[in-house]
Amino acid sequence: MSRVRLMIVDDHPIVRDGLISLFAREPEFEVVGEAGDGAEAVRLAAVCEPDVILMDLRMPGVDGVTAIRQLTEAGSTAKVLVLTTYDTDSHVLPAIEAGAVGYLLKDADRDALLRAVRATARGEAVLAPTAAALLMNRVRSSATGLLSRRELEVLRLVAGGATNRAAATKLFVTEATVKSHLLNIYAKLGVGDRAAAVTEAFHRGLLQPRPRPPEP
Repeated sequence: MSRVRLMIVDDHPIVRDGLISLFAREPEFEVVGEAGDGAEAVRLAAVCEPDVILMDLRMPGVDGVTAIRQLTEAGSTAKVLVLTTYDTDSHVLPAIEAGAVGYLLKDADRDALLRAVRATARGEAVLAPTAAALLMNRVRSSATGLLSRRELEVLRLVAGGATNRAAATKLFVTEATVKSHLLNIYAKLGVGDRAAAVTEAFHRGLLQPRPRPPEP
């Protein structure tokens, strides 16, 4: 099996040296390049053709997010795994949106880092727990804002098994109004019927399963 070609990008020489030393002890990896800023990383990636790029975010000149975006726009086949000390939404989300396939913190231990690079080379997403939580919260908040309050009320009733007429009675509106809300829900969720709407709503976090009653 061919070795994973790795490029390390960090503006601190000591950090780069430490990472190079770590991966040099692993026969499955080959460090093919190192860079101290984003601009140098983009230039070297075209020459070294790494499989995985370990990318810091805060660097002088061209920062990590900008470098990731430039690599994506240039059609680079390298998979970028962010390795940084920052885990706020102002760092995680822009990096993922720019094209990074993973996000890891520098406090990860050696084995976790090796597993993350292996997974990244396979094309799998790797996220530090804090980064995963931020992305989940963003998805949920975006989904919740997708439907109006009344549309969510209708959807909850439908998910509970209510017919259009029952939902109309419960909400003190006409059955035609409920049908109109359902059509809007279908369009917003990209589905064609009530069953699919309920399934998609659970998938997006719009609806939460009802807790089971305690057993007697």
